[in-house]
Amino acid sequence: MKKTAVLEFPRRKTVQVRVGDVLIGGGAPISVQSMTKTDTRDVRATLAQIRRLEKEGCQIVRLAVPDVAAAEALGKIKARAGLPLIADIHFDHRLALACLRKGIDGLRINPGNIGGRKKVEEVVRAARERAVPIRIGVNSGSLEKGLLARFGGATAEAMSESALRHIRILEDLDFRLIKVSLKASDVPRTVEAYRRLAAKVDYPFHAGITEAGGLLRGSVKSAAGIALLLREGLADTIRVSLTAPPEQEVRVAFQILGSLGLSRRGTVVISCPACGRSESNLAGIAARIEKALASSATPLTVAVMGCMVNGPGEAREADLGVACGRGNGVLFKAGKFLARVAEKDIVPALIREIERMKVRP
Repeated sequence: MKKTAVLEFPRRKTVQVRVGDVLIGGGAPISVQSMTKTDTRDVRATLAQIRRLEKEGCQIVRLAVPDVAAAEALGKIKARAGLPLIADIHFDHRLALACLRKGIDGLRINPGNIGGRKKVEEVVRAARERAVPIRIGVNSGSLEKGLLARFGGATAEAMSESALRHIRILEDLDFRLIKVSLKASDVPRTVEAYRRLAAKVDYPFHAGITEAGGLLRGSVKSAAGIALLLREGLADTIRVSLTAPPEQEVRVAFQILGSLGLSRRGTVVISCPACGRSESNLAGIAARIEKALASSATPLTVAVMGCMVNGPGEAREADLGVACGRGNGVLFKAGKFLARVAEKDIVPALIREIERMKVRP
């Protein structure tokens, strides 16, 4: 199996909080989050989506709670979900209180938009009694009007200042189970906002690029932004925000972490770009393998190569690999020749071998 060089990433020193059974910050492994895209009031559909996210390796799930009916449904969901759940709440502190009574594992609020000080105190008191952390979520699209006027727009400095305002509200109430996010829809502004705030507080950061876009564009933008934040130690938990099913968000998040050597989940497929030397339908073979292994949790590297120049070498270095030739492919397993198979049998043969290599409980 190929030996991969390990990149060294600094980790910013932070306090640690717990969301359910997941530790965040304080040196804990970087966790992956997503958010349901169902109507929270639809208990069956929301639970089904949470279970799909759990299958993909998601560690924390956030749910929108826009009204009392959603808060009531969340209680039913919480009783049957297998992952820690975070309630995303705006404007109405009573919804936060209701979700805390239902046993929610975390809150995502902005203290400045759920009412006056007494209402914030109610939420903080209830969260403290249950040891439930609060994420202060600052988005460039919803900054306070005063800050927009003061800084001339939703700048990184304005975002950092907004977060500090909300943090001070909680600190004044002697509450420090805090996580923070500062998200814009572009990479430079997001990274700069996190840099600014990191110099002033030691709370763990939830990182990501908001409204990143569809599957392709959003994945590229998220990878660029999250990689930069990880490189500077400014991410303790991440969410990839895509206009796509949340399962895709989790897959992309693990691809980002895996590409940087920070996590290993599922089967990694290596495939060459193909060129004029290719004598097989490499793109078709690679696409079928990617699709078949999209949800595989087996920690393997599979190489799909298009010719006999680099193909055999790469295939030997992977846990399982194929070097494609004219009408056939040579399979390698753990660096050794396994078999020569017809082109039409390459995908089934690889999948059979992966099934045999799965780690049994």
